[in-house]
Amino acid sequence: MKVRAWAFWVFLFVGVLFTVPDHSEAATLYVDPFSMDVLKGDTVTVAVRLDTDENECVNAVDAVITYGEGIQAVDVSRGRSILSLWVEEPTIDQDARTITFAGGIPNGYCGRIPGDPSLTNVIAELVFRAPGFTIGRSETESVQVGFGEQSRVLLNDGTGDEAPLRTVPGTLNLIQQVGTSTKDEWGDVVDQDAIPPQPFGMELVQNPSVFSGKYYIVFNTTDKQSGIDHYEVMEESRDDLYTFRWGRADAPWMTAESPYVLNDQDLRSIIRVRALDKAGNERIAVLIPDDAVRPVPLMAWVALALAVLIALVVGVWAMRWYLLRRRSLSVVQKNDVLS
Repeated sequence: MKVRAWAFWVFLFVGVLFTVPDHSEAATLYVDPFSMDVLKGDTVTVAVRLDTDENECVNAVDAVITYGEGIQAVDVSRGRSILSLWVEEPTIDQDARTITFAGGIPNGYCGRIPGDPSLTNVIAELVFRAPGFTIGRSETESVQVGFGEQSRVLLNDGTGDEAPLRTVPGTLNLIQQVGTSTKDEWGDVVDQDAIPPQPFGMELVQNPSVFSGKYYIVFNTTDKQSGIDHYEVMEESRDDLYTFRWGRADAPWMTAESPYVLNDQDLRSIIRVRALDKAGNERIAVLIPDDAVRPVPLMAWVALALAVLIALVVGVWAMRWYLLRRRSLSVVQKNDVLS
């Protein structure tokens, strides 16, 4: 995983916490529930949660989640996650049987408030599908969902020190038995989600030490139901408003991540960012760069240079004409005096 200077480095957790962590542990990543029975063909969701030691706060999680053969990772939901800045989007690698992601928590996470019944310590929710009947397999098979050694949690101590980490895996008990109906917990969540992502804005940034000084935008939002699926960006030229026809079927939306380097470095475009959740609901943010921050186009500099050059030529010509005119008058006056 790559460290990125512009964001918090996040480190994660998975494993089920079935005992209270002792005070020597600064952070615990665990799977919830610790154990679950899954029937043939069912799709289930398990949560990755984070507990912190007393008086310890965490601001980043970098997670590598592993899962055994016998189940298939389908999706990752960030809808209820306490992580709000995502350095690395959740990625499922079916071949390696891993799920990786990294995110941050502005101002840090210091643990659940005592008495909190809603367990608001979710890092991510993982969606797994159980296979159908498999010849040669026993009636019940246990598959572990755990954490790779690369998983890390960073402390909110001003220096980003790595916290001592404990991980507790969970177990899916695959039962070779058909239920009265196929269960799809994740599908139900997506089907019932009719609410678009939260309203959001974007920030236009230029930093000489980032992206070679090019203009870029930063954006982020959340979706508390099915979670954000992806973002798309459109740069609509203000010089072509009559031909561009924003909203047309073939409008040039491009899948993007934050931060996004603008193609139009002259800032002559209306910038639109579209956030889509897992159910396809969308929210659009719009930014029109202020004229005061727009750089002067090259052609404007060329036109200015030509104007200055023409002014110089005209000035020199006018001065020369004036001097010649003055000399001619002097000659005429001198001849009049001599005559």
